[in-house]
Amino acid sequence: MIDFGSVDLAPLRERLAARAAEEELLDVAYRVIDSPVGRLLLAATPAGLVRIAFEREDFDVVLDDLARRVGPRVLRGTDRLDDVERELAEYFAGQRRAFDLPLDTRLSTGFRRAVQAHLPSIPYGHTESYTEVATATGSPRAVRAVGTACATNPLPVVVPCHRVLRSDGSLGGYLGGLEAKRTLLELERRAA
Repeated sequence: MIDFGSVDLAPLRERLAARAAEEELLDVAYRVIDSPVGRLLLAATPAGLVRIAFEREDFDVVLDDLARRVGPRVLRGTDRLDDVERELAEYFAGQRRAFDLPLDTRLSTGFRRAVQAHLPSIPYGHTESYTEVATATGSPRAVRAVGTACATNPLPVVVPCHRVLRSDGSLGGYLGGLEAKRTLLELERRAA
C-alpha cells in the first residue's frame, strides 16, 4: 500500500496542469506567492490575469468564487503565471513602476470597470482622492461608488487602487488591510 502522505505530488500536479493548459481544458490557473504585503493568490485565464487575492480574503473562498464565475476547471500551477510573478517581484523590488500584463477584466462591469480602468493612469508614487477619481471617470458625484469600485477591485497591486485616498489624505479602506496599503504607498514613495 502506498503512503500518499510521503509522496511528493507536486510534479504530477504540474504535469496535469501543463497538459490541461496545452489542451485548453483549464479555465483558471493559480498559484500562491509570498510578498511584502503577505501571501497573494494569483489567478489567470487564457485571456490574462483575472484575480489577485490577499490571504485575509480566504484563498479557498476566492477559488470557489472563480470556479463559479469563470469556470470549474481550476488548477494550481502552469507557466501561465510566470510573467505575473516576475513583474510583481520587480515591482516589490522597486524596479517596476507599471505592469505590462494581459488582464481578464470580466469580474468587473459598468462603473466599477470604468474606475478600475482609470487607476493605472495614477502615476507611480502619487495618489488621487476618491473625488478626483470620480471626476476623472465622468461621474463627479459618484464618490462612494468609487470607493466600492476600489474595494471590489479583483486585481489589487496591478490595478493600483492603493493609490486612492480620502480627500483629507487619510488612507480610507483597503481590501488587503490598511497595513498593506501603507506598505505599498511607502514602497512607491521610496522608489519614486
